[in-house]
Amino acid sequence: MTGPTFELRATVLGACDPQRLGRFWAELLGWQLFVDDATWCRVRPAAGEPGLSIQLEEHHVPPVWPAGPGDQQMQMHLDVQVDDVDAGVARALELGATLEEHQPQDDNRVLRDPEGHLFCLFLS
Repeated sequence: MTGPTFELRATVLGACDPQRLGRFWAELLGWQLFVDDATWCRVRPAAGEPGLSIQLEEHHVPPVWPAGPGDQQMQMHLDVQVDDVDAGVARALELGATLEEHQPQDDNRVLRDPEGHLFCLFLS
């Protein structure tokens, strides 16, 4: 029996300012910005490869983390591998990320992108 084939092409993040967030992720990951407009941005490592897309969500509310009862909860986060966590944190902060106060592990760092999406930097 044959059926349809599936291929994940992108993870989509909501943002009040898709262009700013698209540029942040393109710079941080060293990826190319393939689509860049006020309502939709797309970044990928190369043409045809899966990447991140950012769509306009005018009322985007970042999650509370760690979340408590009734808080806006994190639906997902991105894991980003780096060869130097401290240097990676410094670069992410330079590009507009913020470092979370709560750090549950010693060998990685939890940050937020400029729109408040959580991501972790961990050693390769």
